[in-house]
Amino acid sequence: MAALFRRARGDRVSQLSDVQQRAFEGVCAALLDLNDDEARRAAGEVREWSLKLPTAVRVALNAGVAALDVAAVAISGKRLISTDRDRRDRLITTLATSRATADLVESVKIPILLVYGSNIAARSGSLNSGESVARRDAHLEVTRSVDWPDRVSADVVVVGSGAGGAMAARTLARAGLSVVVVEEGRRFGVEEIKRGHPLDRFTDLYRDAGSTVALGRPPVVLPVGRGVGGTTLVNSGTCYRTPDRVLRRWRDRDGVSFADPERFAVFLDEVESTLRVATVRDDVLGNNGRIALAGARELGWSSHRLSRNAPGCGGCCQCAIGCPRNAKFGVHLNALPDACAAGAKIVTDARVQAILHGARVRADGVRADGVRALRPDGSEFEILAERVVVAAGATETPPLLRRSGLGTHPEVGLNLAVHPAVSAAGVFDEAVNPTVGVLQSVGIDEFHESDGILVEATATPPGMGSVVLSGVGRTLVDNLDRFEHFATLGAMVADEPSGRVRGRTRSILTYDLSKRDGARLVKGIETMGRVLFAAGARSVMTGIRGHEEVGSPDELGVAVLNADTSRLHVAAFHPTGSLRMGADAQEHPVDETGRLRGVEGVWVLDASVMPSCPEVNPQVTIMAIALAVAEGISLS
Repeated sequence: MAALFRRARGDRVSQLSDVQQRAFEGVCAALLDLNDDEARRAAGEVREWSLKLPTAVRVALNAGVAALDVAAVAISGKRLISTDRDRRDRLITTLATSRATADLVESVKIPILLVYGSNIAARSGSLNSGESVARRDAHLEVTRSVDWPDRVSADVVVVGSGAGGAMAARTLARAGLSVVVVEEGRRFGVEEIKRGHPLDRFTDLYRDAGSTVALGRPPVVLPVGRGVGGTTLVNSGTCYRTPDRVLRRWRDRDGVSFADPERFAVFLDEVESTLRVATVRDDVLGNNGRIALAGARELGWSSHRLSRNAPGCGGCCQCAIGCPRNAKFGVHLNALPDACAAGAKIVTDARVQAILHGARVRADGVRADGVRALRPDGSEFEILAERVVVAAGATETPPLLRRSGLGTHPEVGLNLAVHPAVSAAGVFDEAVNPTVGVLQSVGIDEFHESDGILVEATATPPGMGSVVLSGVGRTLVDNLDRFEHFATLGAMVADEPSGRVRGRTRSILTYDLSKRDGARLVKGIETMGRVLFAAGARSVMTGIRGHEEVGSPDELGVAVLNADTSRLHVAAFHPTGSLRMGADAQEHPVDETGRLRGVEGVWVLDASVMPSCPEVNPQVTIMAIALAVAEGISLS
């Protein structure tokens, strides 16, 4: 394995002022109950990792650390690093329970725990699967942008190589069209992932080093994958068919004719065949999944093993930071190789600055002429094409259209749904070993159709699950010590479209959790707690402030009644709907065939076109929509 971090640490970390460095050391020491030497090492590692973050995020982290240190001085007259360990533990507990500083403690605690937990896992060797790869890297026609010509022509240019872009590229290349796929990220090989430190993998495989957040109360963490294969590189591999009730809504309410369940089933079948979808096997189910099934069975609730695109899965629980065995069958291993075999080419490390248009103005609008993209060195190149397929994702497509002068429809960037999620953990007497087995293994859908709540048994990569633990100081350390006894669940709610994608050069996401969806998240916590207690948990960690750990179903009920939805830890993984598809020209920026209104030659076929939250993990749905739209493009 490479060194703990690839970049040398000392010179850049030493650029911190002594005051800043000591503030970091004090906060690390207090949060994790470390001695001074341990705190110095932990602070250095956090600071080194933070150098990969966007400037604004790094500045916010530095400011949060400094503010906590100042708050400690205001209470005690001393900085955190200057107090003894007993008093430091009392100080950080006071800061964590004060309404004035509790949110600040949590915002600083998450990145520090991410780094600390990941480094512990890396040093312990728990990320080494010890197995050979399930399959070799596929052959792809990949060229880095620095080696790509300044101007080329093609029949089609596809922006984005994720689920939607990959299926479009395959369909169009097989139809005999010359296709170039432009990808902002780079290609990742299985050996690089297998050898990589978890933090390197996390920061490299996600946009903005995994720090994407939708601003609101509460803020919503929204990690988005970036690389050849898009988010299929880092998703859980869970594959749901689009529920018929959702398809009927899109067909009847939004006028998307191909969403007819019988017609759409053909596309879903092809996607499942491409991904080699199968039910989770018993040998990789893991205790986390078994506990979920047992709890649901005890309650008489509907549950099932999930279906996944992971033939040959070894159950190493690392899906979210890239599969180290190439077992998860993302589009970089199927649809993209198929597209390249049919003649498509992929350009990497290239950010599309604009869709070119205007050379041929038509009576009903302008016509696309291709794209202009930016290399890492700042130089530009153009790919001329009469067909432009935009598949940059729900968070990136609206800004691209605005930069291009094509985002003028009043609904562009509105109606963002994110499938908000909360988590809970049951504490068991026997070791669960939650990171042994499939990362996402079981679904509990008792309240899915009635309340839009889908519970899934979801672990995290070794070390990274520590970010959800409650407490600070010695309480937090105690929770870290018993992590192997936790069984973890996640609950997603099919949300109202309460978000917005702003910005031109960079995406700025805002999301206002509706009162209804907040209540459903709390019900999700209650649902997970009941499952865990039914399975034999002696306590449940709820994530509810003031009721972080409850010891009985009755205590769970009290916690739920007192939950403040504005202070929940909310994450999301499925942004959709920011360019809704449909028949109404006033409501839908994209028409029912996938065309961007007012422009000839531009189609959108990523998750942004979904008229509403799909209610399930969306990869299969995105790929099926791409198939439906791309068939029409090939005939245009």
